[in-house]
Amino acid sequence: MGASALDRNGLRSYSLWSLSWPIFIELFLATLLGTVDTLMVSRVSDDAVAVVGLSNQLFNGLNTLFMTITGGAGILVAQKLGSRNPEDARTIGIIAAKVTGCIGLGISALLFLLPDQIARLIQTPEELLPLAHTYISTAGCALAPFALSAAFSTVIRNTGNTRGPMLTAVVINLLHVLFNYGFIFGAFGFPKLGLHGVAISTLSCRIIMMLILAYMFVGAFERKVGIADIRLRDRKLFKEVLRIGWPLGVNSSCWMLSQMIIFVFLATLGAKELATRTYMNTLESFCFMLGFAIAMAVQIQIAHHFGAKKWQEAYRGAYKALYIGLAVVTVNAGLLALLGKWFLGFFTDDPDIIHMGVSLLALNMLLQPGKMMNMGFNSGLNAVGDTRFPMTTSLFSMWIVAVGLSYYFGLHLGWGLVAIYCCMIADEYVRGFLAFLRWRQRKVLKREEHAEWLRLMPAAAQSHGSSHAGAAAASAPKPARPLNV
Repeated sequence: MGASALDRNGLRSYSLWSLSWPIFIELFLATLLGTVDTLMVSRVSDDAVAVVGLSNQLFNGLNTLFMTITGGAGILVAQKLGSRNPEDARTIGIIAAKVTGCIGLGISALLFLLPDQIARLIQTPEELLPLAHTYISTAGCALAPFALSAAFSTVIRNTGNTRGPMLTAVVINLLHVLFNYGFIFGAFGFPKLGLHGVAISTLSCRIIMMLILAYMFVGAFERKVGIADIRLRDRKLFKEVLRIGWPLGVNSSCWMLSQMIIFVFLATLGAKELATRTYMNTLESFCFMLGFAIAMAVQIQIAHHFGAKKWQEAYRGAYKALYIGLAVVTVNAGLLALLGKWFLGFFTDDPDIIHMGVSLLALNMLLQPGKMMNMGFNSGLNAVGDTRFPMTTSLFSMWIVAVGLSYYFGLHLGWGLVAIYCCMIADEYVRGFLAFLRWRQRKVLKREEHAEWLRLMPAAAQSHGSSHAGAAAASAPKPARPLNV
């Protein structure tokens, strides 16, 4: 099936499948290559793995700053294209790229100039500081091109072109493996540079990715983006981006911080519990990846419908994604539970870790439907601009249910890893159920539909009053009152 088609109104129409499968492949490759990357770095030394892992936690945290801009911009681009306003969509995309690029340059400069201070700030052990200096100062410079890449890919994806970023990810991930192999082992004529080579590989691949996506970004809209557009400004549109985007940034930061704290709880329980949860993270990510791709795709689809004032299609889209996603993640979780012992054997031969892992994989069958409900309905809320509600529920549920109850049951009462995992399951269902109730109320959809009805009323009344007789009066447009949906 083609990536796009034209509907009867002349708007681009994207199926959930055509949007989601490229996103899935992109996510799958990122997860798979991340695992391969860690295995390759382990050939340098265990200390190198520790430095890369610790530094990546820092980089991932800083990436949430870009989410504030790119997340809001992506949603608005889809809405503006849906409302047949490609110039506003183009302006938003350009502004997002400029702002995230500036933020990325600032952060990269700090990481390059102050690597030792930053390494100590994130509690890097003293013996790892020389390696941390090398890695943070070099790989940290990659945040600038990564920021621009995040802006380009988000905007491109929300125009409906999910294949472009996917194909770019395929090329870059393969290059990253080749560069890592060359720099670590001195192959293909590369100098053998160890961890410094891995950092150079990361920086090089991020720059190449930025250039490829920049080329796609130039032609992403009806009117090509040019150098002169760097001066483009629109304070009103930028305020819209921030209005939608800052809750997304807070939500992402909240999730990352809560997960880090839960990992501290697990470390308190012991090394085996921490290792079990680490292996589970990897297995779970493969389990819900297609569901996450569906949630990302439906966000694009609903935002297009919302911009096009197709209220019913927007509302039903979240349910359609939920039904498909539930079927997918349930099957995946069932297969993982059946084959879990075999999969865990790839990571460890410790019988205690395998036993705990198999128990968690059984509970994972409860987790995945809740996670899908959470992702599906919150994606719908984000798509219509109702981003503050997911942020508010996350602040409540993540800190009270996930973190608070994990501490109480897991550490205070001593019920351990299974109790902590159950609290994480409860958090997903609480957020998912609250998002379902909010979506079912159709608060934003009703408000926008009513505003559109009020906007059309004067025009309809004027058209009706200007012709007292004849076919003109009979054919005057009369807007229907909004349905009580």
